[in-house]
Amino acid sequence: MVWVAGADGCRRGWFRASRETRTGELRFDVHEKPSGLLRTAPSPRVLGIDIPIGLPDQGRRACDEAARGVLGPRRSSVFAAPIRAALRAASREEASRITFARDGRRVSTQAWGIYPKVRSVDALLTVSPEARARIREVHPEVCFWAWNAGQPMPASKKTRAGRLRRRRHVEGWLGAGVVAAARRLYARRDVADDDILDALAALWTATRIVAGQARTLPAVPPVDSTGLRMEIVY
Repeated sequence: MVWVAGADGCRRGWFRASRETRTGELRFDVHEKPSGLLRTAPSPRVLGIDIPIGLPDQGRRACDEAARGVLGPRRSSVFAAPIRAALRAASREEASRITFARDGRRVSTQAWGIYPKVRSVDALLTVSPEARARIREVHPEVCFWAWNAGQPMPASKKTRAGRLRRRRHVEGWLGAGVVAAARRLYARRDVADDDILDALAALWTATRIVAGQARTLPAVPPVDSTGLRMEIVY
């Protein structure tokens, strides 16, 4: 059996959507730590995760700039990845000071909000060669862009129209009722509607990776100072 998974950050940690590639069996669960996404059954051969992985020493990543370029009206969904020197900062103010000294830019409140999850995934990748081999960075809006014939989604995922449009892509692949089945398992205060849709988009890309159909932004990804690819897979 070959399982693949997609994960998106949620209030309780990480929401994971898993699928067995031969039978199509689906499972949904939540994990507090990223290590659980890999080690808890069903353990995926590939995990697509919505979080920056390879981190620059300074400047912006080419994959983020490429993603903004293809997403058009959805470009604001791509946050600037932390520079590595700022990753361990104890506060947004400290991260901003470090980033400004290297790049001349500040760290926004929204961008700072993802730092804890970036740190946790980076820590796992630092100590685990297995995790490096199995975890790939995705961005849900890039997944939906590819799914939508190379066109950005016309409405934000925070709107009813945007959720319905994304749901149509997901259910066209996995069948009617799949989103509702995941929704019934968790309260919205723990897992938001868009967390479910984003994890399923990441699962779609993980399936493409295993099938040898996935592509990356940029086409030839550079690596960071620790050897991690700076890429967004779709």
